[in-house]
Amino acid sequence: MDVLGAIKSFVDKIFQPPIAFLDLAADKLQSVQLVTAQGLNIGQYFAVFGDLPTHFQLVVSSILLSSVLLGSLLMFRSVMRIYYSVKEGVKWW
Repeated sequence: MDVLGAIKSFVDKIFQPPIAFLDLAADKLQSVQLVTAQGLNIGQYFAVFGDLPTHFQLVVSSILLSSVLLGSLLMFRSVMRIYYSVKEGVKWW
């Protein structure tokens, strides 16, 4: 057996378990993709609020919309802070 073949077999023995694990993970992710393509029906979770009177439904919907708006503003603010800090870092580099 030549030296090159011995080295290749040694490297294959070392990296075979991680490669097998990554192949298994890729197969599992491919099978999960079909399940997530169906989407999420959030109406099932919010059906409890359908029994409330109209005024309370409006309160719940406005609370949900305001929390989404505030969350998106917080994300925008953090992204802009990161952008400006990177911009300052590049400016003084």
